[in-house]
Amino acid sequence: MVSTSGLARLGIALVAALVAAVLGWLLFVRFSADVADLLGILLVIATVLGALKLAGNVGETLFPSYNVAEVAVEGPITRDGGGGITTPPTGASADDIVEQIEQADEAKGAEALLLKLNTPGGQIVPSEDIRLAAERFDGPTVAYATDVCASGGYDIAAGCDELWAREGSIVGSIGVIGSRVNAKELADRVGLSYEQFTAGEYKDAGTPLKELSEDDREYLQGIVDDYYDQFVETVAEGREMDSETLRETEARIFLGEEAADRGLVDEIGTRQAVEAALGDRLGEEAAVREFTPEQGLAGRLRGGAQRVAFSLGAGVASAFDDTGDIDGVSFRR
Repeated sequence: MVSTSGLARLGIALVAALVAAVLGWLLFVRFSADVADLLGILLVIATVLGALKLAGNVGETLFPSYNVAEVAVEGPITRDGGGGITTPPTGASADDIVEQIEQADEAKGAEALLLKLNTPGGQIVPSEDIRLAAERFDGPTVAYATDVCASGGYDIAAGCDELWAREGSIVGSIGVIGSRVNAKELADRVGLSYEQFTAGEYKDAGTPLKELSEDDREYLQGIVDDYYDQFVETVAEGREMDSETLRETEARIFLGEEAADRGLVDEIGTRQAVEAALGDRLGEEAAVREFTPEQGLAGRLRGGAQRVAFSLGAGVASAFDDTGDIDGVSFRR
């Protein structure tokens, strides 16, 4: 059955096509020279097609065909999506995702937000930015875990009203990791030495070319512990769970069913079940529109160059996460 808004969009498109056809015929056929008739007909067709596209955009704006906005978070989370000459452009750009959520919030048709999550986590602050954007959305918000919703991805899910997952989804990893490369022994072997020129006792804590002192280790572990405390409290508040229950998970991951038994997931179900539940919330059948980032020509060319470089043998570099580094130490969720 065609909805009222659907009929309205169809009416706008038909009127626009009729007006464009009449104007095109008058301009390019009726008052054109005979030798230009063929060209005129082609111009009429082009005018009609252009008018249809414009009318479709206007109709979609005035009478949206959707009531649920879908935004995807896929791959490791970084500020700009990561990628470079030696790494595949497969990460989730926090800035782009936040922009998509904000656009959905401003859109006339988006009464609810469906956040599709398939991410192992990533940089801490970019993950937080996505969670905060989801919290600001004016309407029901449902997170749906497909393959993986771990660490920073779970942080994001905590900002939504509900979290759904599949039976085989990997969920959890409520923890923080800090890592550094210890190249001191290698440097000694090749004759490299480290000289310190710093102001502030802990400025070079974690520098790979020097041995990690106990004071440095305690200092860096303190940063990890603080991040962990923030993470647990954020999830406890967002999921309305006891913080000790979350700490008892010891940053483990769980399959969907066990995650649900532990209260980390609200419902287990398919994508169709998620949409049906959203429809119940909205009081009408859920119609989903995916919001994706707009990428200009320069961005598309850059992404293409990155994919080519990776396919030519740079895949080994993908073992190194593009996460936030502070003086040689990487912190991520």
